[in-house]
Amino acid sequence: MTLSRREFLKLVATSVVLASCAPIYRRLAGDLPAVPWTPLDAHDFLALNRLTFGPRVEERVRFSEIGLQAYIEEQLAFDSINDFDSELQLQPFKSLRMDANELEGISNGLFEDYDRETIPNELRQATLMRQVYSKRQLYELMVEFWSDHFNIFIEKGNIFYLKTVDDREVIRKNAMGSFRDLVWASAHSPAMMIYLDNQANEKSAPNENYARELMELHTLGVDGGYTQQDVMELARCLTGWNVKEHFWLGDFVFKEDLHDTGVKNVLGLTIQNAGVMEAEQVIEHLVTHPSAARFIATKLTRRFIADEPPQEIVERAAQTFLKTNGDIKSVLQVILLDGLPLAQPKYKRPVNFVASALRLTNTETDGAGVQDYLLRMGQTYFGWPTPDGYPDVSAPWQNNLMPRWQFSFELIRNEIGGTKNNLTSLLDVSSTDSLQDDVDSLTSLFLGAPLERLTRDKLIDSVRSAGATDEETLQVVAAGILASPAFQWR
Repeated sequence: MTLSRREFLKLVATSVVLASCAPIYRRLAGDLPAVPWTPLDAHDFLALNRLTFGPRVEERVRFSEIGLQAYIEEQLAFDSINDFDSELQLQPFKSLRMDANELEGISNGLFEDYDRETIPNELRQATLMRQVYSKRQLYELMVEFWSDHFNIFIEKGNIFYLKTVDDREVIRKNAMGSFRDLVWASAHSPAMMIYLDNQANEKSAPNENYARELMELHTLGVDGGYTQQDVMELARCLTGWNVKEHFWLGDFVFKEDLHDTGVKNVLGLTIQNAGVMEAEQVIEHLVTHPSAARFIATKLTRRFIADEPPQEIVERAAQTFLKTNGDIKSVLQVILLDGLPLAQPKYKRPVNFVASALRLTNTETDGAGVQDYLLRMGQTYFGWPTPDGYPDVSAPWQNNLMPRWQFSFELIRNEIGGTKNNLTSLLDVSSTDSLQDDVDSLTSLFLGAPLERLTRDKLIDSVRSAGATDEETLQVVAAGILASPAFQWR
């Protein structure tokens, strides 16, 4: 379905009125009407938007009860949060729990009702559903962060099934643990080996792809102090790191006959012949390097605080990284507690836009029908072809608004397959049979605070002037808020 001319004009009218509220990070004014949603001031609403994929009503209540510091501590202790209901919804996705050998069998048609497309599709659906339903919101945000940092394009070769294992055993297992363990697991990941061509790295023809990205994108950063010679020497250390092709297909294997046994020198380290342990020795050095500390601190601060990360927060986080040997929770604690008061609005990437819309409208979804919308917006899960991951600053995402409008309208109209919003049940809590009161509730729910009365009334009049009934007006206002400039920021 595409928007009709009449529907499009109504959304345009709504967006024009709401444009002045982009973003609506302001303090609640005393003369604004009361609404049932927990009132939050500008900084608290911004903080909750950074700590979640869009704050649900119950999360706003919890935040108001215990405050920012306790809320952060609670989310950092993610394994103490009961997330059984969220994980229960993923039980039908059998591929999520399979090893590489089983998944390879699926890809060859050995399992009934499964085919090649089922595996990546289930992973994409599960990723969205976890972001929408999990109570461990900070953990899921970190899963997203590391999936970008250790980006793997799912459409390359056998990655279509190996990424499922990588997601479970590398990213999700280590997302809030030790940076060392995360890099170590990624380095031994068959999905990463294939994506960055290390299975083609052998002594007769060294391939530098993975060695370069291990230093440039995974640990030290492009200005981290390494040279092209270091890349070449590390590639020699990594010769023979490969993926099994026969029994237990898809597992990591070290092929000694393909390994360069000569002496190497990487970043000042002299590496003697030690087989698989040569590259592992370099990895141990990389994960504790001051350049890695600063690189990771900068990226995390950019993700959670601002496109231009405040350098005082980066420095504190980098020092914590070094003191704790890369303990991710400790670094996050510094960034969130010290940095959130300095946070600046960030434009929502498509995944965050979609997940926040689903969460705030209390939507039930199986995650399938939404994937096409993410494709149109430019951010399918695991769909970025280059190793640098999806852009993490606002500018690249701000020129493709029509798919967001389309999604907003069809979401509110319950026209997305496998997806049904419960906005009516949310509004029933506060409904007084007054359109003005319902609009107050919507804007408070979606934007953190009601609009000023004059703006609200202008918004209602603009939609009604296009010939809408009260019921249609509320639908268009809801879709218009989701599509508005105000909602695009977090």
